[in-house]
Amino acid sequence: MRTGFGHFDQQMFLLFLSVFHTMEIIETASSQIPNFPEFLAVGYVDGVPITHYDSMSRKVSPKQDWVNKITAQDPYYWRRNTAICIGNQHIYKVNIEIANERFNQSGGVHTIQRMYGCGWDDETGEVDGWRHEAYDGEDFISLDLKQWRWIAFKPQALVTKQKWEQQLDIQYKKYYYTEICPDYLKMHLSNGKDFLTRTVLPRLSLLQKRSWSPVTCHATGFYPRDAILFWKKDGQKLSEGVEREETLPNHDGTFQVAAHLRAADPSARYECVFQLAGVPDDIVVPLDDRVLLSNERIQAEERRKTALAVAVPLAVLVAVVIVAAIVYKWRKAKYAPVVLHAEATEPASQERPPEANILPQSVAERDVVPIE
Repeated sequence: MRTGFGHFDQQMFLLFLSVFHTMEIIETASSQIPNFPEFLAVGYVDGVPITHYDSMSRKVSPKQDWVNKITAQDPYYWRRNTAICIGNQHIYKVNIEIANERFNQSGGVHTIQRMYGCGWDDETGEVDGWRHEAYDGEDFISLDLKQWRWIAFKPQALVTKQKWEQQLDIQYKKYYYTEICPDYLKMHLSNGKDFLTRTVLPRLSLLQKRSWSPVTCHATGFYPRDAILFWKKDGQKLSEGVEREETLPNHDGTFQVAAHLRAADPSARYECVFQLAGVPDDIVVPLDDRVLLSNERIQAEERRKTALAVAVPLAVLVAVVIVAAIVYKWRKAKYAPVVLHAEATEPASQERPPEANILPQSVAERDVVPIE
């Protein structure tokens, strides 16, 4: 499922790389998607998920422990936001039906997404805001906060644009994006200061599906989000032949990003470089077959492990059998039956040695096995 907001990605990336702090909510309404809630709303501060609501739980809950501190400033925060999400859930369901009519669709899998939030510069005090909506992963309509007007990206959105511009809530929206939202952003930043100002270095891996596939440099588990990942060739940053993916959040509040090197010159020296905001030193991983993880190498390693898994127990079993045989022979030799007297099997003409006429010890004495 596409996320939409295509033209917004670059703007949001620039916000994250600037001195702006951000708070945003992403709401997703869907129809006929198996094992997926009809309505989902997730709140973020500086890209870290802080709140969660879905139509199954019907409750807004914190994603980080420190978010609960908000009740000291706003005791009804959770109750009020839960009520808002329940109301939005019903509104979105109707909106999907309206969109079906405008696009001449008859049911099926569809999504409506809304992303809205604000940014605040903790140095200059400048604030900004945004609201953008998408239908089936494509831009639909957005609010231009500079001119306070709606921009329609589809002909089907013109009706919505005209309706919303006639409403008298534009002043409230202006107040929300310039006053209410930044105030809550500042409260969350204060409550989560220790968490949001920490620095966590990433784990870097070089991956390749096949020997002819692009080489992927994958960085995960880093914080903050402000990071750059790129490839170098012979010490120079590559601008061509490289594809960089969008930075994505992990479930634990950290982030991940990947950069793909489409083709490599065997005679050149390549390096994957990771730069994290607030960290002066780069993390550099040279492209080397010894550290490159590929499907072929992983499969070969699995075959080697499988062979070892079979060979080691077999070797142990053979060793056990050999030891058991040695012990058996040793015990058989040590505890062999003692002959009490000679059997009359010698030839009659053979003369018996003198010691053969000595009477044996009693059976009870000879049968005692010494304790070792």
